[in-house]
Amino acid sequence: MSREYRSAKTLPPLTKTRKGQREKMTVETGNKVTVHYKGTLNDGTVFDSSYERTPLSFTVGSGEMIAGFDSAVVGMTVGETKSFTLQPAEGYGEVNPEAIQKIPLNQFPPDFSPETGTMVEGINTSGQKVRATITEVFEEDVVLDFNHPLAGQEMNFDIEIVECE
Repeated sequence: MSREYRSAKTLPPLTKTRKGQREKMTVETGNKVTVHYKGTLNDGTVFDSSYERTPLSFTVGSGEMIAGFDSAVVGMTVGETKSFTLQPAEGYGEVNPEAIQKIPLNQFPPDFSPETGTMVEGINTSGQKVRATITEVFEEDVVLDFNHPLAGQEMNFDIEIVECE
């Protein structure tokens, strides 16, 4: 008599109920989850999607994800899908005007040709890597926006729980 065996990794996580029946595990803080997601802005622009690559894995409540996304998976089960909208405070925050600064062009390499909309990277005075977007270009200066590109934006997500451990 032949039996078919499958790896436990390929089966959805299950828990026993009081009656001895099995049901899908509900996502709780501390679980490692794997999700597929698509993020869009209110105008329909897709800003990120895992559907063209490997699904995203993270530990719920560990601070790896933006707060609103992290809390949205709690209570879901494997195979479940959900659509939700995050306000800026639940995502990358509001735009901070103090994070927009005029920087002299002599702070850049001599062959640098600044263009509005270009993302630049550098090292701050604390030695940390920083990113900014050029928002204005002047003869001797550029204006850099150090806010996250999605700061101040409502973000819409469609997510699916692929795995929960």
